Amino acid sequence: MGSGKRSLTTAAMVLACACAVLSAPGVAYASPTPAPMRTPTPTPTTSPAGKDLEAIRKKLDALYHDAAVATDAYNAAEEQAKQQSAEIVDLARVIVQGQDKLDELKDRAGAAARAQYRGGGLPPEMRLWLSDNPQQYLDGAGRVLQGEHATKGLLAEMTRTQQDLQQYAKDASAQWQKLEANRQAKATAQKEIKKQIAAAEKLESQLQKKEKERLAKLEEEAAYTAQTAWLSSGVLAEISGKASEQGKKAVKFATDQIGKPYEWGAEGPGSYDCSGLTSQAWAAAGHGIPRTSQEQWKQLPHVDVKDMRPGDLIIYFDDASHVAMYIGDGAIVHAPRPGRTVTIAGAGSMPILGIVRPDA
Repeated sequence: MGSGKRSLTTAAMVLACACAVLSAPGVAYASPTPAPMRTPTPTPTTSPAGKDLEAIRKKLDALYHDAAVATDAYNAAEEQAKQQSAEIVDLARVIVQGQDKLDELKDRAGAAARAQYRGGGLPPEMRLWLSDNPQQYLDGAGRVLQGEHATKGLLAEMTRTQQDLQQYAKDASAQWQKLEANRQAKATAQKEIKKQIAAAEKLESQLQKKEKERLAKLEEEAAYTAQTAWLSSGVLAEISGKASEQGKKAVKFATDQIGKPYEWGAEGPGSYDCSGLTSQAWAAAGHGIPRTSQEQWKQLPHVDVKDMRPGDLIIYFDDASHVAMYIGDGAIVHAPRPGRTVTIAGAGSMPILGIVRPDA
C-alpha cells in the first residue's frame, strides 16, 4: 500500500477510535471501524463584537499551559515534602532509639566504674602478697583486667553513639529546612495556578454563548489539524507494538476514568490532573512511576515513536508539562485541563516531546 493511501486510511481509523473506545472503555485499544474522512467546516474567527476568537484560543492555550507548568511544580514540591516528612519521622525514631542506647551504656559504664572503685585500695603486688590463695587472686585480677577492657569498650561505644545522635540531629534539621522550602514552593505554585486559571476563566466569561460555541469549534479544528498532520507523516503505519500485561491493566484503569473532571494536584479517585491519571493508572497495574510529567520524562526509559505500544506515556511540549497514555490506533486518554474531563484524543493533537515506557 502506498504511503499516501495508508495515511488516508489510518487517519480515518483514528477519527472513529474515540467512539470505539468510549463505547468499550475496558478494551481501549481495539481496532475501530473505518469511517470516511471529513473536512472541518471553516469557522469565522471574528465575532460581531470584534473579538478575534483565534487569538483568544491561543491566549487560553497559553494560560492553561502556564497553569500546567505550575501544577507540575506544585506536584513535585508535594512529593518532596512527603518524602522529607517521612525521613524526619524515621530520623526521630532513630534518635529516640539512640538516646535509649546511650542511657543504657551510661548505666553500664557507671556500674563498671563503681565496681572498679570498690575493688581498689592496696597496690596489686601488696594484695597478692597478703592473699591466702594466690591463684584465686590472679584469677580475680584477670577478671578485673577484662572488666577494665570492657569499660573502655563501653566508653568508646558511648562516644560513637553520641556522635551518631549529633549527626542525626543535623540531618533532621536539614530535612526540616528542605521541608519548609518545599512548603513555600508549593504555596508559590498554588498561587500561580490559581492566577492563570482565574485569568483564563475571566477571558472565557467575557464571551457570549455563540462565541463560546465557535471557540470550542476552533479548539476541535486545531486538534484535528495537528492530528491529521501527525498521521500524514505515515507514523501510524510504523506503530505495531502490542501492550504488555501491565500495560493492558494501566490502559483499562485510565479509560475507566473517562468523564471524571480535571483537577490540578488530584490523584483520584474522583478527579485527576494529567500526571495524576498516568501515575495512578500504572500504580493500579502494579508498577509505581514518578508523580509528575517532568519526572516521568526524566526518569522513565525513552522509546521511539515507531516502537510505541498501548500503556506507554506520551510527553508533550518542550517543557514536558503534559502527559497522556497511548491506548492504540493513534489515540490517547488524558486529563486535558481545568474545565475539562478525562477523555480520548488524537495522539498527535499536541506537540510531542517524546515517549516513555514505565515497564520497559
